[in-house]
Amino acid sequence: MDEIITIDMLKAGQNATVLRLNTKGDMRRRFIDLGLIEGTDITCVGKSPLGDPSAFLIRGAVIAIRSEDASTVEAVLTTD
Repeated sequence: MDEIITIDMLKAGQNATVLRLNTKGDMRRRFIDLGLIEGTDITCVGKSPLGDPSAFLIRGAVIAIRSEDASTVEAVLTTD
């Protein structure tokens, strides 16, 4: 069974596939502009020393996203 999480829950090295964005307005637009849309594969490449923000590999680019914003992105945890 697929495990649905929000991407702020990913640990370094874990992969997920975006399921949906649960945000509106400017942040939704920013996510879409970054290519963070349904079906996008992402990898958590690390977290800052204090745990916020986290760095994610999205379509070949590493993007830092605050936990508050990452908690609005639902994804399916994938295993390799």
